[in-house]
Amino acid sequence: MKQILQNMSTGETTLVEAPSPKSKSGQLLIQSRTSLISAGTERMLVEFGQANLLEKARQQPDKVKMVIEKIQTDGLATTLDAVKSKLDQPLPLGYCNTGVVLEVGNGIADFLPGDRVVSNGPHADIVRVPQNLCAKIPDNVDDESAAFTVLAAIGLQGIRLAQPTLGECVVVTGLGLIGLVAVQLLRAQGCRVMGIDFDEEKLELARQFGAETVNLSKGEDPVSAGIAFSRGKGVDAVIITASTKSNDPVTQAARMSRKRGRVILVGVTGLNLSRADFYEKELTFQVSCSYGPGRYETGYENKGLDYPIGFVRWTEQRNFEAILDMMADGRLDMKPLISHRFSFTDAIDAYKVLTDAPDSLGILLQYPEQSVEQLRIDRISLTNKKPDYQPNEPVCGFIGAGNYASRVLIPAFKKAGARFDTIVTSGGINGVHHGKKADFAEASTDVANMLSKSEINTVAVVTQHNSHASFVTQALKAGKNVFVEKPLALNHDEIDGIVEALEDVSSSQTDAPRLMVGYNRRFAPQIQKMKALLDGVKEPKSFIMTMNAGAIPADHWTQDPEAGGGRILGEACHYIDLMRFLAGSPITGFKATQMGNVASVEVREDKAAIMLNFADGSFGVIHYLANGGSSFPKERIEVFAAGGTVQIDNFRKMTGFNWPGFNKLNLGKQDKGQDACAAAFLKSIQEGTAAPISAEEIVEVARVTVDVVEELRRRG
Repeated sequence: MKQILQNMSTGETTLVEAPSPKSKSGQLLIQSRTSLISAGTERMLVEFGQANLLEKARQQPDKVKMVIEKIQTDGLATTLDAVKSKLDQPLPLGYCNTGVVLEVGNGIADFLPGDRVVSNGPHADIVRVPQNLCAKIPDNVDDESAAFTVLAAIGLQGIRLAQPTLGECVVVTGLGLIGLVAVQLLRAQGCRVMGIDFDEEKLELARQFGAETVNLSKGEDPVSAGIAFSRGKGVDAVIITASTKSNDPVTQAARMSRKRGRVILVGVTGLNLSRADFYEKELTFQVSCSYGPGRYETGYENKGLDYPIGFVRWTEQRNFEAILDMMADGRLDMKPLISHRFSFTDAIDAYKVLTDAPDSLGILLQYPEQSVEQLRIDRISLTNKKPDYQPNEPVCGFIGAGNYASRVLIPAFKKAGARFDTIVTSGGINGVHHGKKADFAEASTDVANMLSKSEINTVAVVTQHNSHASFVTQALKAGKNVFVEKPLALNHDEIDGIVEALEDVSSSQTDAPRLMVGYNRRFAPQIQKMKALLDGVKEPKSFIMTMNAGAIPADHWTQDPEAGGGRILGEACHYIDLMRFLAGSPITGFKATQMGNVASVEVREDKAAIMLNFADGSFGVIHYLANGGSSFPKERIEVFAAGGTVQIDNFRKMTGFNWPGFNKLNLGKQDKGQDACAAAFLKSIQEGTAAPISAEEIVEVARVTVDVVEELRRRG
């Protein structure tokens, strides 16, 4: 199958061949028929990608501030690597799709294979979309018209916020696709409508839909026109669907509105509001969010949890259905909005029109008829050369190609001499993009096929946390060496399954597979130095480790106990392993506490302290804190022993206090040990030695981490 991607670093728009996505629970797999290029949003993304770094920075000043803060804590080189990696992530374009359902994921009752549907899926031959972002197309609505549904729902949501009533005067500023749809919707609701734009062709369409118009290119005054249009009373509402950096649309809206009028921003404009304009009339100003309630809500969109209709009448899915109903009964006509049609295979030409002809309206992509068998290919070759793998060479398959895998782990494996065979992702696109860059032989969406390949002897699991244990178990049973990003598992049952798989394969094979967890910090050069210093101390040590983790949204997947396991399980496990390594002694007990239950704190588990006790008498405290200042060091490690102290800040600065023979070890670039961790693991495969961390120690740390999380949740 093919999909359109935008590279935000180079600005290149490409039509990429990729494996078809795998079906997922709660989601539909859809074969596309027609999709609409969103002239506003997609042009903005393409132009942003084509801008140089300075122009990108000017467009996102909030991101620049974050970059500056990261430079202060992590250093320039590390920050630049992170920025380049972020920009290099492939961005799928498109969100207005029509097609036919191929496959229905578990837990879906309202859709069946063969249903014709709209969705917010991207421009691709096959798309995978959560059920609440899909709606069935009535039989008398054609695919071309239906392709406008999602975009039209954006206009509908803005109108719902304006709450117009029969006979009211409403102004639509900006007559692009959304603006022209809004004109029709308002007319269908019995409103008098005035449209404002610079483009005479768009103004003519608005007049055909029943609106009065103001042509800004002719110098017509929108404020006086609005006052006249409202018979001197001021308009009831203004819906701004324009895209401009100017403040004029908001200023004009305020000045033409009646007292207590409503101004709704659907598009993007300058927002230097005049207090006097809004204060004197007590105007309401509101920004509309996409296609309606449920947008960006994890529970609604990703988990399929619907809002009760008695409490939330219009969700984004119900807005889709309302738009389709209005198309079905003829009150909404999309045909006049179509300006161009392209075959999907000529999509790059369509994007040239988008950028070269900014006044274009509805650019449709039409997908050629192809058999499902032609499209549902789960693996593709990324090279013309046949791999020439050597004996004892680590030949790797990767499961997952997200930001950490592509930015850190894949380069670390490559630097350490790994040979890359297959990269597997559930969606296919990330695997192709990063697989080509890293010289993988194949990109796939089929884990089972990758595990069955005899030439692959090593598997790296870099996926969402709740899939780690399953993939690790499958890979071990297939006889593969396994490197898994932390955490190993989310609960004791999953750990038990991994232990059982390890024991089974160890008893049946002479050279048993190695299991490695990505506890890279113990391999960092400063930690290695600290360990060497501590090995000469024959008395118990005291540790203080602080992770100034920073806040992330409460609905982020890592905070979800089912998906990510929470931040203690997913991130603080690094420090439990690190303290275990530095102590060099088994963990004998722990205590854990977290911030108290107060209404002002939504997430408490990521503000916790963990005390560990060790068999040799050592002890330590881990502070995992998401409520600290961003300019404070993100990670600080301190050890107190035999009258001396050693401190590490952010894996860049290391200082000894009263430590005989050691003063400092500072690095020009932050080094958390990722490269050394991968190298140690791959070296054990090449030389046939034991894994760098024993399986017993890996399991010990995993169990203690799960126990800590259970204790925190038990205490509430």
